[in-house]
Amino acid sequence: MSEFWINSIIYTFYGVAVIQLIFMVIVFPRMLFFHKSKNDNSLPEEGVSIVIAAKDEYQNLKNFLPKILAQDYPEFEVIVVNNGADDDSEFLLKELSGKYPQLKSINVHSNANFFNGKKFPLSIGIKSAKYDLLILTDADCMPASNNWIRKIQSTYKPNTQIVLGYGAYQEKQGFLNKLIRFDTIRIAINYLALASWGMPYMGVGRNLSYRKSLFYAEKGFMSHYKIASGDDDLFINHAAKAKNTQITLDAEAKTISIPKENFREWYKQKRRHLTTGRRYKIGHLIVLGLWEISSLLYIILVVLMLFLPIKFILVLYFMGFRTIILLVLIKKFMILQNERKLLLLSPLLEVIIILLSPIITMSNLLLKQRKWK
Repeated sequence: MSEFWINSIIYTFYGVAVIQLIFMVIVFPRMLFFHKSKNDNSLPEEGVSIVIAAKDEYQNLKNFLPKILAQDYPEFEVIVVNNGADDDSEFLLKELSGKYPQLKSINVHSNANFFNGKKFPLSIGIKSAKYDLLILTDADCMPASNNWIRKIQSTYKPNTQIVLGYGAYQEKQGFLNKLIRFDTIRIAINYLALASWGMPYMGVGRNLSYRKSLFYAEKGFMSHYKIASGDDDLFINHAAKAKNTQITLDAEAKTISIPKENFREWYKQKRRHLTTGRRYKIGHLIVLGLWEISSLLYIILVVLMLFLPIKFILVLYFMGFRTIILLVLIKKFMILQNERKLLLLSPLLEVIIILLSPIITMSNLLLKQRKWK
């Protein structure tokens, strides 16, 4: 290899290293180390409407809905939109309504949903909500505590219209579970950190709150109604601003979901989640692209430089320094969110996620996405 190409690879690596350090030393730590857990000037407690869109979720509703209905909060309602279910969800919801007066169920026939995905049933639930403050979650999610509603509501300030929360996955045995949970943490650090810098670009439907008045002001999901996914991240990307968005890192404010148990199902889920990214605002795409592309180039260039006739010691120094920062960031987030048993595998899990992301992105360009269930 000529000296020109060797120098090009070396200087590209230096550029990638600088970008990586900016994110890992400046961008991410602000949220993790300097975010205040207690919110000053929080609003008095107000009524809250929790909205859940469900489709053939009988077992999940049976297991998790009572945990939402038993929240320690003075005034709230739970709206479950049962969207074209073929199971016994309708009968279960009727039974639970007799025990919990705050539960309201709406049954939508499958032929009434003119659009793919959850946007139609979610819109029905939001329009039926009694209160202005909404919390959205999924049927396969449960709150981490009885104070879930209170912790999210207390994050609201006078100008707040959106609160972004963390949606965790259950800890189970196996490497795939660790990969899913690490990927979830990595994504959460990205969107929560950028929101703390005044650049909110997405939220997760497993744990998301905004005001009904904002939903109407932004005309709901109309700007992207033809896309099956995006009821969470595209809406937030369109509606969230630096001054109207807050984040919560309180462990009691998170939700916990059931993770996929085989790689194929998780891969399909990842494909679905990544379909909407290209529709983000251009500024968000640039920032996210810098992080993701530099992460991929970092791995590729390290491998290439192993075969170059150069002193590898500086590369090893940077690799060691970056690994230490990664472990510190992951450890801090795990402490904040009561996560366990991921730290030592984090460097390996990160490499796998970084290498899988472009593969999934390419598959989305080549393969057509299926409808929601």
